[in-house]
Amino acid sequence: MAAPARPVKHVLVACADGAAGGCIARGLGEGFRVDVAESRESCLQRFRARRYDITFIDLVCLGVVDSKAEEIDYARELQPFWSAYPSAGIVILARENAIRHAVRAVKAGASGYLTFPIHPDELRHTVESMDELAQTEAELEYLRSQFWKAESLDLVRTQSPLMQDVVRQMELVAPTRTTVLLTGETGTGKGVLARIIHQHSNRADHQFVSVHCGAIPDTLLESELFGHEKGAFTGATQRRLGRFEIASGGTIFLDEVETLSPSAQIKLLQVLQERQLQRVGGESPIDVDVRVIAATNTDLGPLRDQGVFRRDLFFRLNVFPIHVPALRERIEDVPLLVDIFIRRFNRLCDKTVRGVSPDVMAALSSYAWPGNVREMENLFERAFILETSPVLTGSSFPAELTGTRGQGGSSASVTDTTLTLAEMQEAAVEDATRRYLRAQLTVNGGRVDRTAAAAGIGPRHLHKLMKSLGLRKEDFKGPRGTGPQQQ
Repeated sequence: MAAPARPVKHVLVACADGAAGGCIARGLGEGFRVDVAESRESCLQRFRARRYDITFIDLVCLGVVDSKAEEIDYARELQPFWSAYPSAGIVILARENAIRHAVRAVKAGASGYLTFPIHPDELRHTVESMDELAQTEAELEYLRSQFWKAESLDLVRTQSPLMQDVVRQMELVAPTRTTVLLTGETGTGKGVLARIIHQHSNRADHQFVSVHCGAIPDTLLESELFGHEKGAFTGATQRRLGRFEIASGGTIFLDEVETLSPSAQIKLLQVLQERQLQRVGGESPIDVDVRVIAATNTDLGPLRDQGVFRRDLFFRLNVFPIHVPALRERIEDVPLLVDIFIRRFNRLCDKTVRGVSPDVMAALSSYAWPGNVREMENLFERAFILETSPVLTGSSFPAELTGTRGQGGSSASVTDTTLTLAEMQEAAVEDATRRYLRAQLTVNGGRVDRTAAAAGIGPRHLHKLMKSLGLRKEDFKGPRGTGPQQQ
């Protein structure tokens, strides 16, 4: 019986020298299909159209002509490839006099580099090394997936080094009974992470009780947390178990722990130190076995130093601190979050939205996100209600996000009945093009070459469009996310 045929691997080569593609194809031999592109733009177009196992990119296509070429931000140049396929393997092709540029590209994330003339043995060694690395990463991913339960995989999948560190810390601390303190801005998802830690602990079969300390009046807080005896105060007509007793054997999540009253802080300290509590109006201590995960959106250090937050309680809570970064610090995760929210709201709203328009994605990636992930979730819920097409467009998002307010052009919600249908369609296309190019120019700081590459067109075509639409690159130069200057 004949052995099954090995699957064909697809390779993409971007090189101004057309002979390089043929050289690589001959060097790799059977089992490889090699496609060739002559520029970074055409390479990116092909790359987005299908998934390639390996992509070779000549430094010339990235703007390096010789050893004296200007310094290039290789992470930014290669980011569009990783945005399309985060695990893409990219090998840099370089002349002997530009090796330092190739090394910088590898430090920015490329898998390796080869020098011209390309030697078949070096080529095969590079490909084999990448295969081994891919196999290792696949095995590690399998092992991680065995730890993280299926419902958590989306939430721990991240392209951000900061969030990857958070996930590693969660993976280490989850199986223990150690007290965890989650810090970070409001809306970063601390409550979701606390629940994931519980779900991957040996307490997963017991209660997870969440308490928003800041939402409970001080007069009721102790009773809510620790329970009360009958007659402990006016209205206490019967004994009531507190949240700690309810959570016994499981996990209690204390959000906004900095808002606890001084007396509640003392009782919480008793639970952490002695594993005992006392109900309001009670006389006998009660044993409790509960893991505490606390969260705060403020720095407890100054509150501790001012005496507002007990020093001994601070150290009891701060055993294993995990800082959750703001969304603006992990902006590379925006496409992943978009995918999560689209799938979630497709189920909840019974819709079949396929994605977001390019101008919306550009706006989402350049927005400062003061409300973090929670704000993004709310915006997508609103957009799903408003949107009638299979793609979420700028008209379904607030003007502050998409930058459509006060920028000229027609509004999609206004119909000029003095125009013919053809004229109205032309105006709508012009307005959409203007808004899209403004967003791309904003993201790319007015750089025409980068904007053209992101838009999938040539720089000359972009120049013509900008001139016809009255857009000037000078108006978009500035820090990322600050937006264009007002004209």
